[in-house]
Amino acid sequence: MRALRFVGAALAVVIVVIAILLVIGIPSGFLTSTIASRVESATGYRLSVDGTTKISLWPTLKVTLNDLTLQDPKDRNGLTRLTVDSVQADMSLSSVWSGRPEISELVVTHPVLYQPLLRERLPNAGTAARPRTIDTGGAIIDQIKIIDGEVAFARVRDRIEGRISAINADAVVGRDRKVNIAGTARVGEHPTKFDIKATTPAAPGERQAIPVDFAIDMPSVLKSQLAGHAEMRMNGDVVMINGVNGRLGDGTFNGWASVDIASKPLVKVDLDFQRLAIPLAKSPQGTSGQPWSNAPIDVSGLNYVDAQVRISANEAVIGDARIAPLALEAKLAGGVLKAGTANLGAYGGQISGEVILDATTGAPSFAMHSDLVGVRALPLLQGLAEFDRIDGKLQAKLALRSAGTSQRALMANMQGTAFVNFQDGAIRGINVAQMIRSLTTSTLSGWQENQNPSPEQSTDLSQLSASFRIDKGQAVTTDLNLIGPLVRVTGAGTIALDTKMMGFRVEPKLVMTTEGQGRTSDPVGFGIPVMIQGSWSQPRIYPDMAGMLDNPDAAYAKLREMGKGLFGPDGAGLDNILGNLGLGGTPAPGAGSANPQGQQPGQNNLLGGPLGEALGNLIQQGLSSGTGAGASPGTGTGRSRSLPAPPSAPAPQASPAPPAQDDASMAQQDSQPMNDVLRQLFNR
Repeated sequence: MRALRFVGAALAVVIVVIAILLVIGIPSGFLTSTIASRVESATGYRLSVDGTTKISLWPTLKVTLNDLTLQDPKDRNGLTRLTVDSVQADMSLSSVWSGRPEISELVVTHPVLYQPLLRERLPNAGTAARPRTIDTGGAIIDQIKIIDGEVAFARVRDRIEGRISAINADAVVGRDRKVNIAGTARVGEHPTKFDIKATTPAAPGERQAIPVDFAIDMPSVLKSQLAGHAEMRMNGDVVMINGVNGRLGDGTFNGWASVDIASKPLVKVDLDFQRLAIPLAKSPQGTSGQPWSNAPIDVSGLNYVDAQVRISANEAVIGDARIAPLALEAKLAGGVLKAGTANLGAYGGQISGEVILDATTGAPSFAMHSDLVGVRALPLLQGLAEFDRIDGKLQAKLALRSAGTSQRALMANMQGTAFVNFQDGAIRGINVAQMIRSLTTSTLSGWQENQNPSPEQSTDLSQLSASFRIDKGQAVTTDLNLIGPLVRVTGAGTIALDTKMMGFRVEPKLVMTTEGQGRTSDPVGFGIPVMIQGSWSQPRIYPDMAGMLDNPDAAYAKLREMGKGLFGPDGAGLDNILGNLGLGGTPAPGAGSANPQGQQPGQNNLLGGPLGEALGNLIQQGLSSGTGAGASPGTGTGRSRSLPAPPSAPAPQASPAPPAQDDASMAQQDSQPMNDVLRQLFNR
């Protein structure tokens, strides 16, 4: 790549041509070849002037050249060239007569530098002959203006093209050899503003340090202005940038860089930041449930540059996620990018891993492996994925790979394994006690979005773990396990990464003792599995009543087993309650009737009569709701016929009992006592 040489040669060409015109006058056809010959001998590049040439003498001497093309005669294909619509030079007549033209302003309109892209570095690129020193004949230029310039990068074989367009710049050259360049451009789709100040050496030559101050604004990429100071010098085909120090936002940095421009660029960068901020685009409010984008992801540019990058920072802010410290090493060669980090500090823990991105094919592929140890989950997930439902210490092992040209394709082709383990935290926005109560009367839709993720709307957990095997975007787990102070949940299910859907069947269990983590007895299950199905953002959560009603005796046995801890020895209190409700309860051995003489009220119900009565109401509501919800029209009777019939005397025909009033009374009865029992069960 000889872009820098082309820029310098172009300026020299303009000066040489203007000097010839001032001596010879307006050229005719035979003088065009003379001008081209002089330019080639002075710069080594071939010039063709295909347009007209004009000279005006008022109010100042003005020379205008149209349709110029400058190219390397060794480039037979003409891929590397510079075209210019017009060049206009203003100067004073007195400086012309003195033999040292002083050009007050040089205007270059619509220059386009065409630069081919190379996939491989040329083996002998660095051994080419150096261009001769350009002699401008003592001419002086005070100001150079570039209007609507472009740099076009292309590789015809790969059908790849990129541009730096809309380049508008003013360069002012002082008599003290100070150069100030300010302007704007568009790099791809990113508007850019730049301001560069440099001091040119007294005599031209290689390996002379040029101090440079720079300031770059690119709002769509950089969160704040990038400003700094460096010393540049040429070492053959390598641009050396030493002593780099500056500021990005409120953080300082220092280091060095180099660019080998012999053929395919080789960039080397080593920078250390005090604080590095990398903004990430956030999803608009209300779009969390939207599908993955099908917009193409283009990483083909990685094939046309090689790089070795080392970045370190005391603190890095990626989106809203904060990492401290950061140490990242990356190598890009032949279109394959490898980036890795070891013991990266993140929210009280450490992250290690490597990412490999292969851009050599039409469908780029990636592979990654990562270990997270002791990282606090809430700020990490909230900053990187805008997910704030789980908090706790996170440990994870990821080994993933995929290929595709869009977000949706990458998710659909995902393969690998993942293990996650959250400890000593909470599920925010979900109150399991309230959820279980709600499941007895209706289906839940979503993660209680109308509730703030406050301590009152959360479920404490000691551990939440699951391992996933991922194939074609389907993440399957059979060992979901949640352990809380008074609750256990196990289950299995699938997460569809490509469609953002999920399907889980979980089994909640209550711990019927206050012994906590050191208890010796096992938790007792409800006997009612819970289904979680639908989209990630708004799943349906409902009890699997059909499975329970198919075997009511087993369900009753589960409920009776639960009563051992709450309702006295052998669950006698629960038997009494269920018997009174007509759900098949039988008096405990030796207990006699539901309320034997001499027995104090609540003796077999260790938590008291109202509490047991409320739990009985809850059970009755759950069974009746499940019967209505789980059976289709015309089959409700078939579902309920296996339940024990309530023992009651035939009611007189003249005065039937009003069922609607009884049902309403039962629903009202459940309200406050049910809240009390769940607060005791779930420590709420």
